[in-house]
Amino acid sequence: MTTIARILASKPLEIITARPTDSVISALKVMAQYNIGALPVVSGERLVGIFSERDYARKVVLQDRSSADTEVQAIMTANVVCARSEQSVQDCMKVMTERHIRHLPVMDGERLVGMLSIGDLVKAIIDEQQFQIEQLESYIRS
Repeated sequence: MTTIARILASKPLEIITARPTDSVISALKVMAQYNIGALPVVSGERLVGIFSERDYARKVVLQDRSSADTEVQAIMTANVVCARSEQSVQDCMKVMTERHIRHLPVMDGERLVGMLSIGDLVKAIIDEQQFQIEQLESYIRS
């Protein structure tokens, strides 16, 4: 069973983040630059929230706020659901499905060590299934 640590080992080490006082428009530009759908929001070394495209759509666009004048902390999700490195892909997929979320910060105690998307988990599941298929095909041929 694949763990989150294994997925993180294959991702870039740099974790792209936002600060609570960043403007929404600057956070959106970072998300566009890196082609990501959410940013962990950190104050110093501490995770204080997560800012996603969903937050933007529901709390800026639909409330007629200004992206330039609104700080990330005003619209971020402060009650963040997180994963741990030792969790399995299946555990995290279950959490994301039940909570209707697409991104999970990964924590090691109080330290942010990575960020997962639903795409990362789907890819890991497909890779694991492909490996199992290849093993079964090899067994059948021998």
